[in-house]
Amino acid sequence: MRFLTRSLLGLFLLAMTIALLAVAGVTLKSAIDIRNADQGATRPASERIFTARVAQLQPVAIAPVLTAYGEVRSRRRLELRATAAGQIVELAPDFADGTAVEAGALLVRVDPADAQSALDVAETGLREAEAEVRDADRSLALAQDDLAAAEAQQALRAQSLERQRGIAGRGLGVAADLETAELAMSNAVQATVSRRQALAAAEARIDRAATSLERARLALSEAERRLEETELVAEFSGVLSGTTVVAGGLVAKNEKLGELVDPDALEVALRVSTAQYARLIDGQGRLLPLTATASLDVFGAELVAEGTLARVDAAVSEGTSGRLVFATMRQARGFRPGDFVTVRITEPPLDGVALVPALAVGADNTVLVLGEDDRLETAPADVLRRQDDDVILRVGALAGREIVVERTALLGAGIRVRPVRADNAALSSKVRQEAALIDLSPERRAALIAFVEGSGTMPDDAKARVIAALREDRVPVDVVERIEARMGG
Repeated sequence: MRFLTRSLLGLFLLAMTIALLAVAGVTLKSAIDIRNADQGATRPASERIFTARVAQLQPVAIAPVLTAYGEVRSRRRLELRATAAGQIVELAPDFADGTAVEAGALLVRVDPADAQSALDVAETGLREAEAEVRDADRSLALAQDDLAAAEAQQALRAQSLERQRGIAGRGLGVAADLETAELAMSNAVQATVSRRQALAAAEARIDRAATSLERARLALSEAERRLEETELVAEFSGVLSGTTVVAGGLVAKNEKLGELVDPDALEVALRVSTAQYARLIDGQGRLLPLTATASLDVFGAELVAEGTLARVDAAVSEGTSGRLVFATMRQARGFRPGDFVTVRITEPPLDGVALVPALAVGADNTVLVLGEDDRLETAPADVLRRQDDDVILRVGALAGREIVVERTALLGAGIRVRPVRADNAALSSKVRQEAALIDLSPERRAALIAFVEGSGTMPDDAKARVIAALREDRVPVDVVERIEARMGG
């Protein structure tokens, strides 16, 4: 039985092998016949023509825009520190972060009891010093009168002595009378000297009294200053920030209580590279007063403030590079210190240049120029600036020539193209781009508007602009995406 099964299996495999060989032979014969068959006349291959957008280069004057990023700062910041130690007995209403205060407003009052007592003592000392000055003046006047009387008596004694000497010289007087006159004259001289000493003592008392009065006035001024130091007032109008005290708390001298920030004296500190800084200075190395525009994106609505380059930092900090430039801001509504903003600086204009999309310039700084018979040629491009998705080229010899504004890998030198001419005014990628608009369902629109209305960080004017945009029939998609990203949806 096994022998029969194996024999049948061998015959089946042999038949299959013969069949496969027959199919292979037929296939080989067909391929040879097709190869040897007459192909007939072949059509020549036609040249492939690509479509390309081109635009004519015309030299114009363009002011490049330098884009940088910086932080908003306040030029007027004041640390509020306690000038006296003690317990806080009075605190300004709403002494908290974000509260606006006027110049001269009382912010904090420390317990003034000790300072008031010291002031009372100083006032008493001043009154005593003033009384001493008045007493010294009266003593001086009396000493002067006493000296005058002593000098008058000395003059009378001198006359009496001369008279006794004249009598004695004529032999009419006695020696005892002359001695008495001389002794009286000596006593008068001694009395005059004593009165002079009393006058000098009175004058010295005047000086001491004046010194004591000055010392008392200084003590009073010191006491008044100590009393004033118990009150902390706002030196200028501004907004409170970083407040750390409460009514009834104890504070130490020089303890920080918060900060006062002027929200109207704002500036932007931005860092630019050294090459960019070289384009912002004149021949003497002074910073040019160029126009700078600071913008802050808020839910798709930009807060914008105009400014001017004001100064540059004197040194490069360790671990940094480039230059730190400061730009003052005018009417910076909605901005706050600490905001990270985009700053666009308008540089001095360049003559004989053109603004084209960055796609028009290859990696080797060349452009494709439309030549004869609509064939492309390669020409070097002098790239002066790159800003966003555009570049500024020096036109030079390319003036009046047409270049490809959207270069692809299929285009190159020698390729024939079908030119599609674009409007020169639409060369810039920013002009060509249009914001995508979408339709919103009533529920989605209501949710977005409710979120914007409930936002506490958004300025009122920006909030009004965003809500107005959301109420339109078609809404910019970037506005919707930013709001929903903050909503967490």
